Amino acid sequence: MELDYIKSMFDAIAPRYDFLNRLLSLRQDVSWRRQMIRAIEMPANGILLDVACGTGDVILEALKQKALSAAYGLDFAPEMLMIARKKIAGAKPPAPVCLLAANGLRLPFAADSIDALTIAFGIRIIIDRKAALAGFREVLKPGGMLAVLELNTPPPGFLRRLYLLYFEKILPGIGGLFSNNMDAYQYLPASVLNFPPPKVFARMMQDAGFTSVAWKSLTFGIATVYIGCK
Repeated sequence: MELDYIKSMFDAIAPRYDFLNRLLSLRQDVSWRRQMIRAIEMPANGILLDVACGTGDVILEALKQKALSAAYGLDFAPEMLMIARKKIAGAKPPAPVCLLAANGLRLPFAADSIDALTIAFGIRIIIDRKAALAGFREVLKPGGMLAVLELNTPPPGFLRRLYLLYFEKILPGIGGLFSNNMDAYQYLPASVLNFPPPKVFARMMQDAGFTSVAWKSLTFGIATVYIGCK
């Protein structure tokens, strides 16, 4: 079953996940998360939910930028959550943080209960994206915001050719070397190449009922931040 494979894959690479994210993106992933959180408008003392929270980097950035009353992180990989718990506890967060082992397609939250929902580098892993977007919208309060950060393939040209060389040939070797899991760092680039271009994914958000949908390309189109409102 593909879900079980993906779960075991992320558990296996969890110990080196942060290190490889910084190395393989040349630390651009830090800037991308910062820009995603900066793009969110939410009330003071609002509630944030980060889906596919991984090792907790989005939550930590949100706690720096926003005055939250609570933050929730959700992931289906227990090893990722263990690392997130240690990082967040060490940061002494100014608001309560609750981390949950759960599937992004079955959110354990009531309708109209969340002020902002984020998902970074996770929507492309979810097989049924339409169902996921519908679920995200359901748990958001009226006026709540969805922010999606995802990797993309740059538009045709020299940069795209260089990017594909790095992504398909070099990245799997480096990732496999440091994580001892070559399969994971072949699967992850493939998932990026199969993700729809920004205009198409933005249309998916609109079809799911989100309004004021916009997107911003980052670092020459390597990543994109998408924003939508309920």
